[in-house]
Amino acid sequence: MKFHKANAEIFIPDNEDLSKAIKRTTHLSIAAHQDDIEIMSFDGILQCFGKEDKWFTGVVVTNGSGSPRTGLYESYTDEQMQTVRIKEQKKAAYVGEYAAQIFLQYSSSEVKDPFNKNVIEDICQLIMAAKPKIVYTHNLADKHDTHVAVAVRVLQALRELPEEYLPDKVYGCEVWRDLDWMIDSEKVIFDISEHENIASALINVFDSQICGGKNYDLAMMGRRRANATFSSSHTTDSATCLSYAMDLTPLIKDKTLNISSYVQERIESFKHDVSKRLKKFM
Repeated sequence: MKFHKANAEIFIPDNEDLSKAIKRTTHLSIAAHQDDIEIMSFDGILQCFGKEDKWFTGVVVTNGSGSPRTGLYESYTDEQMQTVRIKEQKKAAYVGEYAAQIFLQYSSSEVKDPFNKNVIEDICQLIMAAKPKIVYTHNLADKHDTHVAVAVRVLQALRELPEEYLPDKVYGCEVWRDLDWMIDSEKVIFDISEHENIASALINVFDSQICGGKNYDLAMMGRRRANATFSSSHTTDSATCLSYAMDLTPLIKDKTLNISSYVQERIESFKHDVSKRLKKFM
């Protein structure tokens, strides 16, 4: 594969042949930043961990140059932070036994530019090479602009591909806005209770983010535990950790669907649910 960015990189944790490593991929996560994969796509990592017939590949679209920093990393330049974050992401790929970890190295502004087709072309190339069954990306209601832009680019890429390359499922996952607000019938629920030690190890390798001023380790596990307890008000807990996703599959099965309208429909469902419940008591 030849990507548009000269510094794009593919890391294979187990040193498998590149072609074989990519082709064995069954679960593919396409995320904006380093550590987003481990926060939003643990279902895929868990599905593949320790398996020979299922393999997880991670893709980081941006270079991570604008991340907040303090403490040890306070005086680091953007270039130094990029190096550190790539190193950390490779550690996560090793711990999680990924098939491959890919760095596309775009700036956030390039990803957000609707006229820049290079990102879409790189994603198309990756999906055609890997032919994954499951694709994870950001949800369309995320409050981080770059996350939303990456989700849109992923959907645009998938819509350009012939049907034989399309995955069975595409999920938009939680990072900068959780999906607890979605009504249960429209919410994809992942039980990710197993291997909490691996989940914790994966996020804790991102020292530049945690010691740099963001407690992602505590926040991520707290959200997952909260989801498990608050998922149902009238039953005892059946899981210790849950994560939520928005099913984006209809947007690649029916290319006439409007992406913006699709997420607006989920919001309208929530609005209707709240209004209906209030009216019962007024």
